[in-house]
Amino acid sequence: MYNTFKPEQPMSLMDFVRAAKSCVREITPQALLDKLNAREDLLLLDVREHGEFETGHIKGAQLVPRGIIEAAADPAYPKHLPELAAARDRQIVVYCATGGRSAMAAAVLQMMGFKNVLNMEGGYTRWMDDGMPQVHEATY
Repeated sequence: MYNTFKPEQPMSLMDFVRAAKSCVREITPQALLDKLNAREDLLLLDVREHGEFETGHIKGAQLVPRGIIEAAADPAYPKHLPELAAARDRQIVVYCATGGRSAMAAAVLQMMGFKNVLNMEGGYTRWMDDGMPQVHEATY
């Protein structure tokens, strides 16, 4: 894991992303689509912001913006997301626009004790570029 509290030198955003990606496993959009089509039991988290989610997302994704992932995942927090907080042993796939925010979210979930977390390579941008199906209706 990476230590963000006492860095030897100031870290940039890309330093955080590289550190996170070094300790999380990734899944390709095609491999994720295969899992979704096979109806595998997984929790799909979109960690983008509301406006991004509303312009399009992956069917079945739950919106949990990166800024609240720790609170949503912590069962001791009053406004946690029950399905996420209870998913410590369940497969979780996280995505954002390009894979950076989701890598950091995946790393944080691992630090919080979640055992099977995957980051989607290239994020939603790659999902769209690869021609994967999209949903444009936002339900919360």
